[in-house]
Amino acid sequence: MPVTISFEEIYEAHKNMAFNLCLNYLQNQQEAEEAAQDVFVKVHEKRAGFQEQSSLKTWIYRITVNHCLDVLKAKKRQKRFAFITSIFGDDGATLHDPSHFDHPGVQLEDREALASLYQKIDGLPDAQKTALLLKYLDDLSQKEIADIMQLPVKAVESLLQRGKQNLEKKLNSPEGF
Repeated sequence: MPVTISFEEIYEAHKNMAFNLCLNYLQNQQEAEEAAQDVFVKVHEKRAGFQEQSSLKTWIYRITVNHCLDVLKAKKRQKRFAFITSIFGDDGATLHDPSHFDHPGVQLEDREALASLYQKIDGLPDAQKTALLLKYLDDLSQKEIADIMQLPVKAVESLLQRGKQNLEKKLNSPEGF
C-alpha cells in the first residue's frame, strides 16, 4: 500500500460504501454502524498486509462482505441457541429478541414489504445473496463483483442468474419456501 495514503483518508473515502453494504446485509442501522466500525478495525489491522493484488476498494468490499456474512452466521447460531434454550428452559419463554428491520431510508409503510423482500434475499445461499446485493444495490459490474468474490466473471453471471431465479420462486411462493 502506498505510504502516502493515511488510514484517515482510506476511512473517509470508503466509510459510506462499507456502511451501505453492511446495511444491505444486516437491515438494521445500529448493527450496520457497528459492523462498519468493525470492518475498519480489520482494515487498519490488516493494512500492512495489503499486497495490491486488487484495488483498495475491492479489498475493503471483500472484508466488508466477509464480515457481514460472519455477523449473519453468528446471529443464526445465537437464534438457534436461544431456541434450544427456550425449549429446555424452566418457563418456556424465548430468550432472544427477534431481529427487526430498521433501514433509515425506508418509509414506515414500506418497511413491512421491504422487510419481507430482505428476508427472502437473506434466505438465499451466501454467494447468490452477495452477488445480488453487490449488483443491484451497490450497482457494481460483474467484473467488480468477480474481483470482490474472487471468482471468474462467468461464475458471477451464473450466481446472479440462479439468485434471481431462486428469489423469484421465493417471491411467488406463498410460504417463501
